[in-house]
Amino acid sequence: MLAKEAKQRIINKFKIHKNDTGSSQVQIAILTAEIEELSEHLKIHKHDHSSRRGLLKKVGERRRLLKYLQKEDENSFMDIAKKLKLKIAKKMIEEEDEKKRIEAEMLANEQLKLKDSEEEEEVEEVKED
Repeated sequence: MLAKEAKQRIINKFKIHKNDTGSSQVQIAILTAEIEELSEHLKIHKHDHSSRRGLLKKVGERRRLLKYLQKEDENSFMDIAKKLKLKIAKKMIEEEDEKKRIEAEMLANEQLKLKDSEEEEEVEEVKED
């Protein structure tokens, strides 16, 4: 469980507006701190299964909040993922880069097809003359 001061520092760092205490970004940041704290606890107490269950619940809740934030506001999602150094940010960046590469490749193929068809039309026009 996070100390009150630590939680308040996190809220102050990630809040969107003056009175913000419950936005997705703040909730994700708090859950990340709690997950880190529980992970450290479980490194020492390997057989604490109730804490392990709590950790898994928090990870699931954070994942749901991240999915929601990604769907609603991509820029905020990327920003918070980078600030918190989440693995999902790296994965999302790689997926986005791959998607852009594929789109560029498809666009290049389309342009090539258009160019080829234009050249064929010119050849046919020359043959007709």
